Amino acid sequence: MEALGGYPSRSSNPKARKLTVLLSMTVGVGCLFLLQTQLLKPGKPVDFYTFEVKDAKGRTVLLEKYRGKASLVVNVASHSEQTESNYRALQELHRELGPSHFNVLAFPCGQFGDTENGSSREIEAFAKSTHGVTFPFFSRIKIMGSEAEPAFRFLTDSVQKIPRWNFWKFLVNPEGKVVRFWRTDEPMESIREEVTALVREIILKKRVEL
Repeated sequence: MEALGGYPSRSSNPKARKLTVLLSMTVGVGCLFLLQTQLLKPGKPVDFYTFEVKDAKGRTVLLEKYRGKASLVVNVASHSEQTESNYRALQELHRELGPSHFNVLAFPCGQFGDTENGSSREIEAFAKSTHGVTFPFFSRIKIMGSEAEPAFRFLTDSVQKIPRWNFWKFLVNPEGKVVRFWRTDEPMESIREEVTALVREIILKKRVEL
């Protein structure tokens, strides 16, 4: 076969065709090798403590600092019907069991009506001055929708539940896995029992390791 204009087609050269096929096969094998390497490459295990968040002042916080402890993660609000009772109970729990082995971690959220309207700094200041809380406060976040905070999305994905109101509580073990969750109005006594049992396990484990 000839190319247009009467000149011999380059593709008619058997050696050239063979070389082209060989090069194509080499490139293909190389691409497959690289793809397989990336797919088999072990990724970093994902748990709650692998995430980074912002504190109430906008500073980056590595949740890794809480690894090895139990954490009760709560979506809080300043102007909810449950604010006073929840802050009081959470502060008591934090004071009794924390912070060596346990922390309440508060994440303000304004997605439930007008229950949280202030800035992150204002929310933290209000909770401390009005309710006397001492547990860590983080930046105001969203917990629903495409803009949900990744660390909090990990919690909701773990239990396959999205909070329907303020003060849902997620108990995270020392390895960063969610082991229980409670809705807003569930009795604090049952939460206290679960958290106390987990903290006791942590203490006993540390004693054995010593």
